[in-house]
Parts: sequence; C-alpha cells; structure tokens
Amino acid sequence: MQRFITYILILCFISPCLSIRSNVGTTNDIYNVMDFGAVGDGKTDDAQAFASAWSKACQAGGMSTLVIPSGKSFLVTKVNFNGPCNAKILIKFQGQIIAPPKSGWKSEAYLISIEHVNGLTIDGNDQGGVDGDGSTWWDCKSCNRPDVLFFNACNDLSVNKLKISNSPRAHVAVTQCNHATFSGISIDSPATSPNTDGFDISFSTYVLIQDSNIKSGDDCVAINGGSSFINVTGVYCGPGHGISVGSLGLKRSDDRVSNVHVRNCTLTGTQNGARIKTAAGGSGYAKNITYEQIILQNVRNPIFIDQAYNNRLDDTSIMVSSVTYRGFTGTSNCVFSINLNCSTSGCFDILLDQNNIVLPGKTASAFCRNAHGTATNTVPNVGCLSK
Repeated sequence: MQRFITYILILCFISPCLSIRSNVGTTNDIYNVMDFGAVGDGKTDDAQAFASAWSKACQAGGMSTLVIPSGKSFLVTKVNFNGPCNAKILIKFQGQIIAPPKSGWKSEAYLISIEHVNGLTIDGNDQGGVDGDGSTWWDCKSCNRPDVLFFNACNDLSVNKLKISNSPRAHVAVTQCNHATFSGISIDSPATSPNTDGFDISFSTYVLIQDSNIKSGDDCVAINGGSSFINVTGVYCGPGHGISVGSLGLKRSDDRVSNVHVRNCTLTGTQNGARIKTAAGGSGYAKNITYEQIILQNVRNPIFIDQAYNNRLDDTSIMVSSVTYRGFTGTSNCVFSINLNCSTSGCFDILLDQNNIVLPGKTASAFCRNAHGTATNTVPNVGCLSK
C-alpha cells in the first residue's frame, strides 16, 4: 500500500510537467492590428500597423492569429505579408480594408501581397472585405493598373468567405501556389470595369475555387499558362467574360494548361461561357479540359474555342485537345451559340454531349473551323465538327 501511495504522489508531481511539454509548439498567440497602432477610421494610413502585427505573428512559434477586427475600416496604401514564417497563421479578416484613390497608391502591382507563406488560412466570416476603389483607375487607358490581392508561392492555402470589390485590375491573382482553396468568395465590380478578372491563376497546381459569386468586367476566372489540376465548382458568374482558359501564347510565350474541371456553375448575362483563348505566335497546349453541368442565362458565346484571340488564325503552335462540354442548358443571345474557331493546326478530341442551348425567338447554330471530334445529343446540331 505504501508503494502504491508513493507512486500516485510521484505521478501528481510529474503530470503537470507532462502537460506543459505536450503543449510545446501549440500555443496560439493573438495579434490584433489595433494593438500595433492601427486607427481604423478609413482615413489614416494603417499600413505600418498591419506590417508590424504581421511581423510579430510570422516570427512567433506554434500558431498565430492575426486579427483585423470587425466594425473598423482600415485605409492601407500597400501591405506585404511575406514569409517564410515560423508560425502557422490564421488571419481573422473581419473588418474592412479600403484602398486609397489612384493618387494615393504606393504600389503599381498590388494593394495586398502575401508571398512564401505556407499553411495560411484567411477567414472572412462573411464580414471581412477589401474595396480597391477601382473607379479612380478605370478611365486611365495607359496606366499599369494594380491587383487588389496577390498570392505568390503560398502552398496549402485556404481563403474563406471574403468579399472583394472594385479592383483596379484583377481582384485575386494566384501564382506559383500549390494546393490552394478559395471558398465562399464574393467578388463585385461593374461590367464596364476593364480587365477586372475575378481570379487570375498562373503557374499553380491543385487550385479549387468553390461556392463563390463573381461579378466583374472581365473573366470571372482566368486559368493561365503553367497551371494544372484546377477545379472550379459552384460558381455564379455574371456580369463578366465567363470562365476561361487563357489567354495563352500572348507575346509568343510558351503556355501550358492541363487538367481543368469546371462544373455546376451558372453564367448569367456574360459575354462568354466556357472559353479557351489562344494568341498567334505562341506555343504550348491546352488539354484535358472539362466543362460540365453549366447553366446559361442569356450568354453571348456559351461554348467558345477562340484561337484567333488577337485576330489571327495562323502562326500558332498551341494545341487544343481533349476538351469536353457536357450538360450545358439554357439560353444564348448569339446565333452561333457553339463556336469552335480553331487555328490551321486544328483542335482535336473535342466532345460535346447532352447539351441543350437555345436562342429565344430564333434558331441557334454552330460554327466550326478546323475542329475535330464528336457531338452527341446536342442542340444546336454541330454537324460542322469533323470526325
């Protein structure tokens, strides 16, 4: 009995030490930008406070939470959240960030950049957002207009329930990121805003955009060179230019895109629906691309392969192949609801299946040039597709 009591006493002394050791590296320190001098009145430049809070959060061990609190509007002229970081970071993005007018920007490339940060989670909780004040930029045709939010070399990234509006150019730019998920994103810019892509993706793999609503003056999603295994699902697009692969081959670049899957999306009043666009002089390929279960509402070019994007059909070696369009339903406002305008080298292994696209009050048609593949159970008839 004496030995048993002694054993219990030893465990009582040791167990607190064991508990302390088990928590090593799992602390979660909170860094609120207000504690670093942010004002949040929408007038004072809070960029330095954001930078200071990020520096502390990034350098900490274990886990860190950067808080952008609700009920505040933070004017920032330029923010860089750079890694690599010691901590795994959560950004609680609950307040509003607003950009200055064009004359007050301190960067020609972006408002907020996040680079070389792995395992980052951004949670907007349907409250947090960024307004890029793009209307002060849009009339400047010669300006090198910046993006609002730029992710570079961020692996295992998760961005949830964030609102982004009125970007001078692209709202979200993603490059050199692997395994990134964007969920519940709301993007809102007018149809007349130039080049305001919702998402611009390049040189990235395993990117998922899901359950999001995108209104823009350009592509809702643009999938550019160097990208593969890109999934877009549950996206509402419109106004905008559709969900596009490309443009590829601009400035004679070698661009390669593969394994793209777009499904269960709704396009309303867009200039294009499912588009692949390539430019003359370029090289590379667009292959293994699937668009399926797409709802169309008054879309001008529902299915569009455009290998004359810069008004030339010759002098291109970008190969378009293994493209599937399945389960398109709804309305177009253009006679050529299916337009497969391929270069002289041709597009191959094009499959259209179970599509029903109508032109209210008129008869829709299909146009093909150098397009090879099969069409089954598709309206309008695609008899121009060569086998």
